[in-house]
Amino acid sequence: MAGVAGKFVKSGLLRVQSNAVIQQSHLSTLRDLSAGKKAGVAVIGSLIGGAAGLAYTLDQSVKASGLDLHAPSFPWSHNGVFSSLDHASIRRGYEVYKQVCSACHSMKYLAYRNLIGVSHTEDEAKEEAAGIQVTDGPNEEGNMFQRAGKLSDRFPSPYANEEAARNANNGALPPDLTYITAARHGGEDYLFSLLTGYTDPPGGITLRDGLYYNPYFPGGAIGMAQALYNEVIEYADGTPATASQMAKDVSTFLKWAAEPEHDDRKKMALKALMLFSFLISVAYYWKRHKWSVIKSRKIIYKPKE
Repeated sequence: MAGVAGKFVKSGLLRVQSNAVIQQSHLSTLRDLSAGKKAGVAVIGSLIGGAAGLAYTLDQSVKASGLDLHAPSFPWSHNGVFSSLDHASIRRGYEVYKQVCSACHSMKYLAYRNLIGVSHTEDEAKEEAAGIQVTDGPNEEGNMFQRAGKLSDRFPSPYANEEAARNANNGALPPDLTYITAARHGGEDYLFSLLTGYTDPPGGITLRDGLYYNPYFPGGAIGMAQALYNEVIEYADGTPATASQMAKDVSTFLKWAAEPEHDDRKKMALKALMLFSFLISVAYYWKRHKWSVIKSRKIIYKPKE
């Protein structure tokens, strides 16, 4: 039996070795090529790669219009890892939205109570809410009625419905601004560039009536006219209301509206960093304490005499 088993094992090993030799011969076909053939393969590969790169570049150049600009990155005060939003700027930005932007744009997902502790005190927020009229009801007689706004009310919309908004803006629908910085590539950089980027169209570009040229808007033709001019409003805190200042303030306000947890998130990150730094030190010491015996032990084999 032992002899028969040995024959089977030897035959199996021979088969395995022969298969390995066959596989090696298949894998070594490129190695067996002459130097000229290898150079030819390398040239063909380079040409294919270059052609693919050229095709991709041409495709991207055809897609780009050459007239659209990407918003640059501005040094916002809240860009730092642990930097908070400028709350004085948020308050001024609310003034810009209330006096300028709210004529066309809604912020239907933001309530007056959200302003408390951010840009306004509770009494100031109540005063702001009381300045609007809200349709409520029905009353005991089954009729709808008008009442003064409360903290729980959301910011009013300038139009009754979407059709009314389109009719008043030559068919264009003004977007809701609550989450606009999160919905647009570039965020507050894009908004600031858009608000301050209005200019005359370049030569060869003709816009139809009701459109305005802004290179930061996709396509260049935008249905919103320039809304911010120097001294178009007067800030309550006396800050000079230049166009760039108002664009900066309203962009900061809309950044907060889209991310009201911005400051709390960074505070939590700082606390987590401090806590985990301590826990990592404790875990490292505990690991050294537990593994010191195992790492330093010696295993000695003593055969029996």
